[in-house]
Amino acid sequence: MTKPLWIKHAAQLVTLASDVKGPRTKEAMSDLGLIEDGSLWIEDGIIQAVGTTKELEKRYSEKLHEAEIVDAKNHLVTPGLVDPHTHVVYGGSREREFEMRLEGATYMDIMNAGGGIHATTRMTREATEDELIKQTTRRLDSFLAHGVTTIEGKSGYGMNLETELKQLRVMKKLQEQHVIDIVPTFMGAHAVPPEYKGREDEFVDHLIQDMLPVVAEEKLAEFNDVFCEKGVYTPEQSERILEAGKRFGLIPKIHADEIEPYGGAELAAKIGAISAEHLLKASEAGIKAMAKSGTIACLLPATALYLREEAAAGRKMIDEGVAVAISTDCNPGSSPTTSMPLVMNLACISMRLTPAEALTAATYNAACAINRQEQVGSLEVGKQADIVLWKTKNYQELQYLFGVNHVKSVWKKGIKVV
Repeated sequence: MTKPLWIKHAAQLVTLASDVKGPRTKEAMSDLGLIEDGSLWIEDGIIQAVGTTKELEKRYSEKLHEAEIVDAKNHLVTPGLVDPHTHVVYGGSREREFEMRLEGATYMDIMNAGGGIHATTRMTREATEDELIKQTTRRLDSFLAHGVTTIEGKSGYGMNLETELKQLRVMKKLQEQHVIDIVPTFMGAHAVPPEYKGREDEFVDHLIQDMLPVVAEEKLAEFNDVFCEKGVYTPEQSERILEAGKRFGLIPKIHADEIEPYGGAELAAKIGAISAEHLLKASEAGIKAMAKSGTIACLLPATALYLREEAAAGRKMIDEGVAVAISTDCNPGSSPTTSMPLVMNLACISMRLTPAEALTAATYNAACAINRQEQVGSLEVGKQADIVLWKTKNYQELQYLFGVNHVKSVWKKGIKVV
């Protein structure tokens, strides 16, 4: 049995504790459950008590000598960050495309020329499991150094059964090997494979009849995602794929309305998707439908920045009652970053979220977007002790001093890992 861990004297302890169940919306996104001179008591990786230092000092007076003590004076303490949308497992690199974009090529121009997703698909198909594990481990280490303790990971760079399973099996192995928790999503419908161009409906049939059953049988994924976008998958094709996934027990997610308004947000609400991702061009009707359905908007401001696009209307979505989460969208083509602190900064700067809303979107609401809110995303009794100690005095300073990694220490299940 490990020593108890006592974190005390936090200038601000952000607990995110609340009576609100489910993802936070509107004013609830600003309720951080702040405790000044805050303190946590952890045993066997689980939070046992949360309160002021004085309260916990009194409660555990006879056990204080047994504990490992962390003095967090003049520091901010928060839950571990949660990244609910990544493509973290992939082969190769696409730095040349960065230059192409600066020279004027669009996302779809690059993709139609055989770059983009198709380039990464080729490199991922060619990579061995061991090579993918090695590359992905470096990214996970970087996530951890930036305060991220739980991520979602999508397949989608195979678009054939062999490589999709390879990506998902890599995630399963890394879940056992790495301290970060990885939540797997099957995204065989990330693009239309070149060999099926012009025969898109045939690929949809193949995905539903041949791929989904194997993914479900091997229990390799919890979610099923599709890129609903003009030139990729139509709303009708997307609905078929996501409804089929539901029959296999996979919870629907959807890449929606990234390039142009295409009814993706409306479809997310219609099918009861847990989240809709991107949403740069979501319609007014789509936003209202998501607010009504409870579908979480997973917004990706670093992707918008990288593609030099206007960010999603995060402020409007919150005001309309949509629960908002944020993510890096870590991927090789449109957001090759692992910095959730930067994403929080960008959420404030480009989407007009407040510092409190950005922190909620990167912790508790992000956990809700991957169905992990009972384990992580807030600092409450009974939850995993996934904790970040920051080199800032308060959460406002964390967003104000942008573009800097302020992480001082990270604990995963009560064990110091950074």
